[in-house]
This record gives sequence, C-alpha cells and structure tokens, in this order.
Amino acid sequence: MRLHRLDITAFGPFGGTQTVDFDALSAAGLFLLHGPTGAGKTSVLDAVCYTLYGTVPGARQSGQGTSLRSDHADPATRTEVRLELTVAGRRLEITRQPPWERPKKRGSGTTLDKAQTWLREYDATGGAWKDLSRSHQEIGEEISQLLGMSREQFCQVVLLPQGDFARFLRADSGARGQLLGRLFDTQRFADVEKRLAERRKATEARVREGDSALLADAHRMQQEAGDAMELPELAPGEPGLAEAVLTAAAVARSTARERLTLAHCRLTAAESAQFAADRALTGVRELARLQGRFTEARERAVRLEERAADRREAQARMERGRQAATVAPALELRESAEAGHRRAAAAETRARALLPET
Repeated sequence: MRLHRLDITAFGPFGGTQTVDFDALSAAGLFLLHGPTGAGKTSVLDAVCYTLYGTVPGARQSGQGTSLRSDHADPATRTEVRLELTVAGRRLEITRQPPWERPKKRGSGTTLDKAQTWLREYDATGGAWKDLSRSHQEIGEEISQLLGMSREQFCQVVLLPQGDFARFLRADSGARGQLLGRLFDTQRFADVEKRLAERRKATEARVREGDSALLADAHRMQQEAGDAMELPELAPGEPGLAEAVLTAAAVARSTARERLTLAHCRLTAAESAQFAADRALTGVRELARLQGRFTEARERAVRLEERAADRREAQARMERGRQAATVAPALELRESAEAGHRRAAAAETRARALLPET
C-alpha cells in the first residue's frame, strides 16, 4: 500500500482544511512525522485509519464519530477526511464524513446528518475517476480484502505510534503467525509444507512396507541357511536395514558355496579311492575278482545313492541361493523409495529457503 494524498477538514485538532502530500514527502524513500506534543501527529495517523476503516485506534473510536470533529472548526464546516492511495495495483480515493450535528437551516438548534462514505477508482485509460460505491459495508469489505487485514491488525502492525505494536510483540506465537501469514500471504508456503509432509509420510510408509517384505524374505533365507545367516535387529523403516540384510545374505551365500565346494572335493576323493581299490583287486582270482567287483559295484551303487541325497540337498541349497536373488527387486524398490525421500527432503529444503525471514 502506498499513500499519495490526505485531505483533512475539521478533524481532530485541525479546524480548517489541511493537505498532506505523501508523494512529495516520500520522494526520498523515507519521511518523518515530527512535532511537539499536541501538534497533530497522531491525528494524521488517525485520519488515515479512519479513512480506511471508518474508525480510529484506541479510545477515540468510542461514540458515533462526533468526537472526531475539531473543536476549532466553524459550525458550518463539515468534518471530512479524503485519502488517495494505491493498493494491490489499484489507485483509489476514499472519502468519509462522520455524523455531524449541523445548525438547522431554518430556526435554531442543530440536526444530525448521517455519516457518508465514497469510494472512487482512477481509470488510467480514460484519465478520470469513476465512482465505485457509497455503501459503508461494501467499502469496508473492499478495503479489508485489498489490505488483507482488519482494523485491529492494521493498528497493531502499521500504526506504531499508537503503542499497539508492543501488544503485537507480546502476543502469543499462534496469533502472530496467523497475522503475519495474512500480511505476507504465506498460505502457499504452508500448502507446500503440508504437501511435502504428506509426501514424506507416504514415502516413509512405502519404505516400511518394502523393509517388511525384505525382512520376510530374509527370515525365509535364514531358515534355510541356519547359523550361516544372522539377521540384524532392526525394525522396518530404520536406517541401514537393507544394507544389513544384504550383507547377511552375501555371507550366507558365500558359506553355501564353500560347503558345496567341500562336498565336491569329498566326492572326488571318494571316487579316486574307489578307483584305486578296484585296481588293487585286479590281481585277485578271476572269479573272486568278478564276484568282488559285483559286490563292490552294488555297494558303490548304495553309497552313491546315499551321497545322491547329500548332492541333491547341496543342489537345493544352490537353488535357494538363486531364488534369494529375487530379493533384488525389493532392494531396488527400497532404493527408489529412499531416492524419492531424498528428493522430497531437498524440495522441502528449497521451499523453506524461499520463506521470508521473520
């Protein structure tokens, strides 16, 4: 909001008409209201507040508005305040006249004229002012909507000389946050923060779901691996769960491979020993050799059948090891969820960086 011109007539200590050209005062970007006590500094601010909201700050807003009239004004001069300002890109002119007990035109005594309000807007294309409203309620709603704050908030934040800013500083954080949110239109940032929080919760839920599925697969692997696999004591959603499960699975897989290699070595050694025994029996008598070979062949078949079960078990373990590789999609889902979480956190950080410093 930028003030351009203020005309005060029979208002407060000003018996006549006084004009304040804010454009000329603020040409350097800053101006000071200065003067001795009673010079009318507060009345200028009161006039601005009265023009915008129809009331003045503090105790002077009591009554029907007749207390605003200057005691030094001519009885025939009506109290009037006119303010020209630019707000929300619109140049407006607001004129307010409080109730006035004027002398009767006929006879003696006075009569009360009702308060009046005008709102006009400058049309840059036509270069003229056009009337918008003469309704107190419509003008009040229009100004409050354009300024984004009520009279109490305007007096509390803007009119520092009125002492209400100290009350703003003493207010609780909730009241200050609500007021500053309306002043600086931070709702969009609150919406972003809310959306990021919702995305964070959804991402955490997906991470916990993926961890639960991963732990279920890991428990099945542990049942098969036995002591070769030790699961971490972590709950779904806790950091490091996937890495710990992957490490335990890698250890179990290495152990299974070592056991399989040992089984192959034992089988090879047994076959070599059997072949040596067969060669030693070659010199035995033909019948005994043949009967012995037959008997040994049958025994060998039995032993091989017995070892076949061990081999099948080892092959089954290898198959389970290959099946354990199916955990990879779950791990990729976990990593994807973590990446989404990091992106959400980065977006939150960027959104917070855009918040104004309060």
